[in-house]
Amino acid sequence: MPPMPLQQTLRQPISFAGLGLHSGNQVQMNLLPAPANSGLRFRRSDLDGHPEIEAKAEFVVDTQRSTTLGRGNIKIHTVEHVLAALAAAGVHNAIVELDANEPPIADGSSREFARLIREAGVTTQSDSVEPYRLSEPIEVTVGDGHLAAFPSDCFKLTCTSADQKGRFTQHFSLVITPETWEIELAHARTFGFFEEIEYLINNGLIKGGSLANAIVIRDDAILTNEPLRYAEEFVRHKMLDIVGDLALVGRPILAHVIATKPSHQANTELARAIVAQMKQPARVAQTFAPPPSPTPPAAQKTACNASSHTSRSAAAPASPPLPEGEFDSLDTMQLMKVLPHRPPFLMVDRITRISGNKISAIKCITMGEPFFAGHFPGHPVMPGVLQLEAIAQVAGVLLIRQAKETGKIAYFMAAEKVKWRKPVLPGDVLVINVEMYKVRGKIGKARGECLVNGEIVSEADVTFMLTDP
Repeated sequence: MPPMPLQQTLRQPISFAGLGLHSGNQVQMNLLPAPANSGLRFRRSDLDGHPEIEAKAEFVVDTQRSTTLGRGNIKIHTVEHVLAALAAAGVHNAIVELDANEPPIADGSSREFARLIREAGVTTQSDSVEPYRLSEPIEVTVGDGHLAAFPSDCFKLTCTSADQKGRFTQHFSLVITPETWEIELAHARTFGFFEEIEYLINNGLIKGGSLANAIVIRDDAILTNEPLRYAEEFVRHKMLDIVGDLALVGRPILAHVIATKPSHQANTELARAIVAQMKQPARVAQTFAPPPSPTPPAAQKTACNASSHTSRSAAAPASPPLPEGEFDSLDTMQLMKVLPHRPPFLMVDRITRISGNKISAIKCITMGEPFFAGHFPGHPVMPGVLQLEAIAQVAGVLLIRQAKETGKIAYFMAAEKVKWRKPVLPGDVLVINVEMYKVRGKIGKARGECLVNGEIVSEADVTFMLTDP
């Protein structure tokens, strides 16, 4: 077996200044070397304490036209172009230091960032890094976008892009290496359709956008201040975005990703799914009970003969028992082994803490949520009843754990003292806190609150019952 490659960081610091895409303000960016095993991270030098956000999928809080990372009240917008340049160049550890809430947009591609990394140089570190090879295929569908990732011995992208009207359909495929990245993808500029850009401008976004850093498509006309850099520049930029968004996995991946009409939301959902698969063996050991002992041959035969007569409740797959005591996190994949809900009706992204009769969770609200299409067009607001549903789902997880019942469903029975105090908007991170104050048999009562930025936006007392599916 060949030795694992060594981690790499920048040989020296290097700086770049330019306009931020959304703010239109001047931004100073410093790319800094970082110790082994620290990963890629963003630092806000303009804020007290110089807070940092790790470039990980779990910190994605918005994917409207770009990828935004957030932690608490700190946000970094449009991270994908810088991350693509660092990850594709083989930089595993670095700090992107900013004096604003977004990197410079430069010319709308990763060309300037690739140049900076080349000038700074890359150096190896003492610790190794093991690329993750997918154990099985992963598939993600978001709206019209579809991404499928398959195990491979390299990192390869195959992408088809088009707008909703099927205009400018393009296809390209490439094995990603530091050399192919800089030649074939790094120079591809961001682009947008005029009707989309008009909406963003009217909503106070892309104040720094211009033909100097984006291509605009209006009907069949391509508006640009220079000729296209590639015949397939649009799809190549989509692939650039995929490289940047998949850098949020946190380590190199060995996979062939086939994408049709990708988006930042779909890309980051795939990143989350890869992380979940990557952590699955450890989580199975930590979170779920060990598998049952092998069934004796005679019992297997009896079970097979009786399979056609199994009752509905016996046939229902048992949800794995939740761990005892306090623990920090259950991600979406684990939640779906406990709750029967599935997207788009799964209103919880992650359980962040269970301790005694209290539980906390988060739901990241993105513009891609299906309910925003009709609630309300031009003024997206999360329906209050779905916040109430989020409280009920989180409370159901706690009741299942406390009752130590497997294969059960927590049915929502009643809601009292319901109050909705403030609207929940795209980009908000909904924090759901629930405290169970009464459990009698299979019936539980709990008090729940939803918060955004520490302020209560909704609250309710909920009652529910455990029963067979």
